Amino acid sequence: MLAQRKVLIKISGEELAGGGDDQFDDCFIDRIVSEICEVKELGYQVSLVVGGGNFWRGRDAKPDMDRVKADQIGMLATVMNAIYIAEAFREKGTDTVIMTPIIVGTVTEQFNKENAKKYLERGMIVIFAGGTGHPFFSTDTIAAIRAAELSCDAVLYAKPVDGVYDSDPKNNAKARKLFALKYGDIITNRLKVVDVTAASICEEQKIKGIIFKLTEPRSIITAATGTDDEIYKIGTIIS
Repeated sequence: MLAQRKVLIKISGEELAGGGDDQFDDCFIDRIVSEICEVKELGYQVSLVVGGGNFWRGRDAKPDMDRVKADQIGMLATVMNAIYIAEAFREKGTDTVIMTPIIVGTVTEQFNKENAKKYLERGMIVIFAGGTGHPFFSTDTIAAIRAAELSCDAVLYAKPVDGVYDSDPKNNAKARKLFALKYGDIITNRLKVVDVTAASICEEQKIKGIIFKLTEPRSIITAATGTDDEIYKIGTIIS
């Protein structure tokens, strides 16, 4: 294993609820945080992008709302989630810093590439929240942007399913899992795997993408440190 490999983990807000009705499932979050700490202890630099879907789903939550305002609420939802996750890391003795593209008083630090790199080199977990600071961009996109800025080796997209299928496995019992995929396939066929903008950035910067099932025990560790064959068991590799 190469020392100081860099991974960025994208976790949707809905996943923090653990499938329940509350905003947060503390037992589930404790497991996620423990696995991320283990990855860090293995010598990896780890950063996170957290979504806000457990609080707000943009215009899906209020279809007639102005898109800009809906996206701004979503950005603030990601900040709340970042604070909650940061506290879970603190309880385990792991230092974190929350960085946002917008100024949020004394709550977060405004993003600066060089500072983010220094924090990672010190062994801190860097949590990126607030999206890009602009509407019309998904958290998939900011994950790809931050991964490119920090020269990450991979973006790990935590999902509720164990990879990419040729059709919806919920509706088709014969859906076939795709163990490997090209970013070009996502872009050309408009596959709803990751945001097309995110796919374009990762393809251009040659950043590996891994779609994996977060609820699988030790899935974060496998996605970050496993061999291709090990990753195929819990997800799909995009290159």
